[in-house]
Amino acid sequence: MSKRQDMNEKPVIAVVGATGAVGETMLDILHERLGKEARVHALASAGSLGKTVTYGRRELDVEVLDDFDFTGVDYALFSAGGSVSAAHAPRACTAGAIVIDNTSQFRYDDAIPLVVPEVNGHQLDALGPGALIANPNCSTIQMVVALAPIHTAVGIERINVATYQSVSGAGRKGMEELARQTADRLGMRAVSHEAFSQPIAFNVLPAIDSLQDNGYTREEMKMHWETQKILEDDTVAVNATAVRVPVFFGHAEAVHLETREPFTLAQIETLLHEAEGVELSTETDPGLAPTPSAHAAGHDPVYVGRLRKDFSHERGLNLWVVADNVRKGAALNAVQILQALEQRGARQR
Repeated sequence: MSKRQDMNEKPVIAVVGATGAVGETMLDILHERLGKEARVHALASAGSLGKTVTYGRRELDVEVLDDFDFTGVDYALFSAGGSVSAAHAPRACTAGAIVIDNTSQFRYDDAIPLVVPEVNGHQLDALGPGALIANPNCSTIQMVVALAPIHTAVGIERINVATYQSVSGAGRKGMEELARQTADRLGMRAVSHEAFSQPIAFNVLPAIDSLQDNGYTREEMKMHWETQKILEDDTVAVNATAVRVPVFFGHAEAVHLETREPFTLAQIETLLHEAEGVELSTETDPGLAPTPSAHAAGHDPVYVGRLRKDFSHERGLNLWVVADNVRKGAALNAVQILQALEQRGARQR
């Protein structure tokens, strides 16, 4: 018997990587947004056999991905690493599931849509069973949610961005390392490191991911590649510096952009006030601008503050962008894609 009897029943959802930080958050958000209106399978590696994960008040038994039959699954949300997606996402698609992949495995394939629903949700319009959709990088997602309305209105020629990325971007091992190193520093003990190239506690690390031939890291190049693909404009230049900071949840970005057409600050404020998924701070004290810990962590919006014209460039704009990287930067965006597909009747096609 298949996991789903007919198309009128509740969607059947498989979460791959359910024991990881993003997978657990996916389960939380699925329950918040769909609750009992979905049937959920929690999948992980054989090493997680016998474990359970939380879905609302329920405990779900973790099933082994290698042995799992995707027949009858409507949506498969992958967040277990690129090699896992490469091995199992195609077979999930073959079984008829719509795959939403949170890794970088498929993002740069021209045939696979890279989607942020608030920005390019139209990419989902014609998709149905067997489709594969890529979820963008966390730092890219929050930036394009904030910048897309500006690009639509006046065009963006160039973006300079410095990111300040939390350790949860490196997964559970990154969070554990920050916690352990903080305790060791305060206890006047020697500090060791494994998750990062140098100690992260009370420090900032000016490199994330592997170094590329052009001197940029892969994390920095992701923002360039993905922004162009999501905005559907390969003339937008993105110059990024990605920095890891000792914060548990929430990425921050200092963004400077240059537009193609003149603008007024009032015009930009109106665009951001009206933008889906954006919360624009009206706080006049720059010391009270949105921050990862006080605003973003555990919340869904992309927060924007420190909005100001660049006095050194007539079409320059500065803004500060903050979001929860595990929620909007990963799990929430994937679930929003799923919901957008449901609204379009994708699994009935």
